[in-house]
Amino acid sequence: MSNLLRVIGKRLIALPIMVLGVVLLVFIVMSFSPRDPAIMALGESASPEALEEYRELNGLNSPLIVRYGRFLAGMVHGDLGTSAGGTPVIDMVSRAFPITLQLTAWALLLAVIISLILGVIAALYRDRWPDQVIRVISIASLAIASFWLAILLVQAFGDIPGGSGAFPAVVSSWIPLSENPAAYFNSIALPVISLAIPVSGSLTRVVRTSVVEELDKDYVRTAIGSGIPYRTVVARNVLRNALINPLTVIGLKFGYAMGGAVVVEIIFNIKAMGQLILDGVNRNDVFLVQGVTLTVAIAFIVINIVVDLLYVLVNPRIRSV
Repeated sequence: MSNLLRVIGKRLIALPIMVLGVVLLVFIVMSFSPRDPAIMALGESASPEALEEYRELNGLNSPLIVRYGRFLAGMVHGDLGTSAGGTPVIDMVSRAFPITLQLTAWALLLAVIISLILGVIAALYRDRWPDQVIRVISIASLAIASFWLAILLVQAFGDIPGGSGAFPAVVSSWIPLSENPAAYFNSIALPVISLAIPVSGSLTRVVRTSVVEELDKDYVRTAIGSGIPYRTVVARNVLRNALINPLTVIGLKFGYAMGGAVVVEIIFNIKAMGQLILDGVNRNDVFLVQGVTLTVAIAFIVINIVVDLLYVLVNPRIRSV
């Protein structure tokens, strides 16, 4: 129990340090952008006085360390600055981030289901034809980029001119799950599948390796030799022990899926984090790009820490030390 508390304490101490590091990196990169945020916000025709007033109002004339301190102070109070259009960045992010988070969560859930089924089957039929087929499928999935798969899915199943697909190729408006579940899942089906397939390829290999290693342990042979049915040993012991290790990979795959979601959202015209960051880069909107990037990065850090804690909680060997 003391080891569990020690691990939790280390993760909680590391959280603000990693967040500060990410904030500093993003802030420095955006601060050295060659494009003037004042010109991008007010236009080329703005007078020098108006440009200077904008820079003073947004603290762009202050030294880098001063701007960084102001940004940190504002972030602590929920203020990520104001976009070039005059809208608070926190308001824009609060509307867009839940959509990206939903796409990522559904994609990860689908990937986990696929990888558990294929990984366990491949391990149980090790070096036989089901294992060989699943290996080929997982390698092919690893080689597929989410955005490329999204384009193929739109062409094959999207409701495009000349096509007969049943899924929307463009999500014109976001439909909440609570309002219309059927329309909700219909609109996110192609984006979720395009995100889930590449993730499931790598997760399948992790699950297969973990199950194979568990099947080769002495307690499995002892249990089978004592007369316990093979299926019982696999269901009650092997799977429970083998699926602990893949849990640590899920946190990394969550970040991978979220990064892919930012790109896939643009393909399907989903008004979420991907569209925000694209607009911010095109307009050199420093505050908007910083807010979106930091939100995604902090979400990735938090999810990985949560997964690490879950791993400690479900692993009796660590918990009992």
